[in-house]
Amino acid sequence: MLQDKVILVTGANQGIGFAIANLCQQNGAKVMLHGLDATQLASAATRIGPTVAYVAADLLDTGSPQKIIATVIDKFGRIDGLVNNAAMLNRSNIDSFDETLFDQMMAVNVRAPLKLIQLAVPHMKAQAAGSIVNIGSVNAPCGGENLLTYSTTKAALMTATRNLGFALARDLIRVNQLNVGWTATESEHRIQVSEGQPDDWHDRIPDSFKPTGRLMSPEQVAKHAAFWLSDQSAPVTGQVYEAEQYPFIGRSHVADWK
Repeated sequence: MLQDKVILVTGANQGIGFAIANLCQQNGAKVMLHGLDATQLASAATRIGPTVAYVAADLLDTGSPQKIIATVIDKFGRIDGLVNNAAMLNRSNIDSFDETLFDQMMAVNVRAPLKLIQLAVPHMKAQAAGSIVNIGSVNAPCGGENLLTYSTTKAALMTATRNLGFALARDLIRVNQLNVGWTATESEHRIQVSEGQPDDWHDRIPDSFKPTGRLMSPEQVAKHAAFWLSDQSAPVTGQVYEAEQYPFIGRSHVADWK
């Protein structure tokens, strides 16, 4: 499905990013992994297999996007797909709102993806093809009361996705977003345990949040990302796709209280 395409995946050393990178490689792509820790990235690259390289960079640094894209071009000579998966997630509400944390989350969750897109676009224009997949969240339209800043950043990314999908369509560059639902990742497990939940917290979630009997896995999300990266999803662009196991917007929970 992605034979000989060059795909960059940010935040790819674990979780959803790793699963996407792994599936892309299995589908014939050459993959550049991005993350914070070079040691973890080297381990991830080894587990994925051949035609995989990596670059360590902190997206809080304004120079990191340039370093990342330059590394992709130096290594593979082109870029066909970009997955903006890396993100900061912190709990916050209006009472705990913090300007410094807000600026950091906007930098990683919004500014960095836009800069990576800006730097990738000239290469995609030159080959008259490209697919960008932004990993958003079902929290983007509103979000939980303790996810104020995170939800705001994902809403900003969602608007940018639609804007760029329209702006770049004539260049045959597609931009779509996956608003991902509750997924059982390593980082989600760490967060839940740090907040006092038992190790089996995922088994205690009400069925209304996991009607299939379990939370989604990173591997399931990866299948959707690979589809949107591939030519099989063309010419669709500027779309926000909710990757969740139940209708998210408008679903009534009235019956759940009984």
